[in-house]
Amino acid sequence: MIAMQHINDHIVPITRFNKGEANKIFDEVSRDGFRYVVKNNQVKCILISPEAYDMLIDEIEDHYDSRLIQDRLLHDEDRLVSMKDMADKYKISKKDIEDAPDVVFE
Repeated sequence: MIAMQHINDHIVPITRFNKGEANKIFDEVSRDGFRYVVKNNQVKCILISPEAYDMLIDEIEDHYDSRLIQDRLLHDEDRLVSMKDMADKYKISKKDIEDAPDVVFE
């Protein structure tokens, strides 16, 4: 019953937009994270805050990266190179790595 009340608390009838309450609805989304927009008793869209959107995108990217890593570990064992082998190949010492400047990606 609590879950149903939670859903009910986040439903926005489309008529609220028609009555000029968009700013108030957007404030609610910012405060609570999301709202279900309903027309004729059917959910037509879900509004989410930018923070919730960013979190979802991060989760999707993390999942994709994890699957990519798992796939590579299972199927590309012959192509994997250890850090030591790479350092030996390019004559990079531990001191070279420690003295290297930090890299910032934007």
